[in-house]
Amino acid sequence: MPRWIEKPVTAEAAGTPPKLIEEFVGVPSTGTAEVSVARMRSPGGWQEPRQRPQFREITLVLAGELCVEFAGGKRTVRAGQAVMTEPGEWVRYSTPAAQGAEYVAICLPAFTPQSVHREG
Repeated sequence: MPRWIEKPVTAEAAGTPPKLIEEFVGVPSTGTAEVSVARMRSPGGWQEPRQRPQFREITLVLAGELCVEFAGGKRTVRAGQAVMTEPGEWVRYSTPAAQGAEYVAICLPAFTPQSVHREG
């Protein structure tokens, strides 16, 4: 039988200024450890610390632009585009443009604060 998720769990975000994280599937919201699915809304100027996660992350940008820094440089991911990072890769996300961004992040296995390995 399908499981209905009526509303997401709001999670605390890293970085400044604060962004909104709404987790629909994951450990805190559904007890699911295999995958997490969250909608992110980050304001212009948001930036998080560098990280080296233990999970694959697929990020689909719905609106605005997301800057993705990695060991070889950086790229801008625009609305309608996606990026996928592999476990153990150094990465840093930000939304430097004034309009910020709205995007969906899917993590395999599910995101946990212990598995993201943020610097600083």
